[in-house]
Amino acid sequence: MPDMIIYRKRLIPNENILLDRDTVLYADDKIMVTKWNTLHPRKDIDHGYSLYIPEEGYKISKFLRKDDSLYKWYCDIVEFYFDKDEGSCTTLDLLLDITINEKGEIHLLDMDELAQAHKDGLIDDELLHKSLIRANRLLMTAYSGAFKKYTDLLDSYIK
Repeated sequence: MPDMIIYRKRLIPNENILLDRDTVLYADDKIMVTKWNTLHPRKDIDHGYSLYIPEEGYKISKFLRKDDSLYKWYCDIVEFYFDKDEGSCTTLDLLLDITINEKGEIHLLDMDELAQAHKDGLIDDELLHKSLIRANRLLMTAYSGAFKKYTDLLDSYIK
């Protein structure tokens, strides 16, 4: 699986990007860990690592500054699609995102985008439901202090 081809599909804007510069550090049938640099130069973040968890519908990323210090944890609520013939994984962004900054502050983002995408027919009822349920589950995990299980898991693959 380390030779996995990874795509990031977004609804807003409508794009499907090949993440050909990402490096798969670990992959099995439960998780995948990648290392990446930002696609475009940014002042706030430079690089990071992502933990893909298909069973839960999350991609949890550790955003790092150029000096390797933590900027924030960025959690995408996603749907996974695997193509065994191509050896690829596509994550469809279900629009809701959760961030946890270095102070531990938790933020839910893009509820307006999810509502608009549903109204415009870009996301169906089933994916809307999955997005809401997954985001709620991850928020409850973060509020309870149990989010550390994800940060510890990701960190165990990058040390």
